[in-house]
Amino acid sequence: MQKSSTGISAHPFLQNGFRPFFLLGALYSVTNLLIWGGFFAGHRPPPAFLLDPVSWHAHEMIFGFTIAIVAGFLLTAVANWTGRNPAGPMHLAGLSLLWLAGRVVMHFDLGLPEMAIFLVEGSFILALALTLSLPLLKSWNQRNFVFLVLLTILLACDMTFLVTKEFTSLYVAVMIVVAMISLIGGRVIPSFTVAALHQRGKKAKQVAQERLDISAILSLVLIILALVFTGPEGMFLAVVSFLSATLHALRMRHYHTHRILGDPMALILHIGYGWVIAGLILTGFSALGTLPFQISLHALTAGAIGSMTLGMMSRVPLAHTGRTVRATRLTILSFILLQGSALMRVLGPIMNPDNTVNWIMGSATLWAFCFAFYILAYAPILWKPELERRAA
Repeated sequence: MQKSSTGISAHPFLQNGFRPFFLLGALYSVTNLLIWGGFFAGHRPPPAFLLDPVSWHAHEMIFGFTIAIVAGFLLTAVANWTGRNPAGPMHLAGLSLLWLAGRVVMHFDLGLPEMAIFLVEGSFILALALTLSLPLLKSWNQRNFVFLVLLTILLACDMTFLVTKEFTSLYVAVMIVVAMISLIGGRVIPSFTVAALHQRGKKAKQVAQERLDISAILSLVLIILALVFTGPEGMFLAVVSFLSATLHALRMRHYHTHRILGDPMALILHIGYGWVIAGLILTGFSALGTLPFQISLHALTAGAIGSMTLGMMSRVPLAHTGRTVRATRLTILSFILLQGSALMRVLGPIMNPDNTVNWIMGSATLWAFCFAFYILAYAPILWKPELERRAA
């Protein structure tokens, strides 16, 4: 008979990286968007002691919400890739506290000097990268060293933005996350889709397209270079954005999207990837001056990042706790609300720019409800033991 333990290190919540970071990220997402929507509704503005409200919102959705979900995914994925758990329970608790400390110093004026705020905020990504590097280096998992590079660039973007307050660093950070989506999506979307089709008794196979995959990633590198050296406008950015959209669309032709429409858990990942293509196209048009860059930016953030993070946040906990990967009604509702939020934020200002403030408030509200429903559906799963342990 296995001896039970009541210590904090034995709690299921600290046994997998996705558990604390998916829940913390979802909770923070709801809080952030309610504050943001309330600000436009005339209520109390977001914290403004270090950053102005727009900068605070942009920074926290990337380096607060998104990085939490990235952390949860990578901590789980690296364990699978290497066969080594990157963070034990107390290590995971420490990482969670570092993330929370960053959110505290970005929300509350504690009288700290700016350098102290920067150090606290930057400590999480640094600790995460070091945590992931140990199992990757020990197993010499060269294929996934790229994620250490991407995390390092994200840390540099975070620190550069806090020091300079220039948005170019945030634009680069968004494209780094899009690169992660492109890289991971190119692996998991066809794999999950083919597996789902096989479960239905349908024939399907993955199509190797390594050169196209590499070309798509390199095209995003060109976009980053354009943003750094020319800003969010100009012919070069337009050309490489349209090129990147084309390459990503060509990849998708082998993803069996039309055959997976009845499976919400797979479809949400396809939709997220589709938002990448749409965002890149809109980036091309915004670079030509035909629409505001914020439109294309939110197609990539609210649309692509929002859909892909929610899709993985919904799939990973089920797959890693012995449950069937199937969308409940509440999960499907959260998927729908997310798409409504993204469409309202992107298309609303295009169709009726005079009501942009209302579109922002509506989008923020739908987003908050989306992740509130996610919490209702997944908090018990993230908190409780996996099914096999409960049955033992």
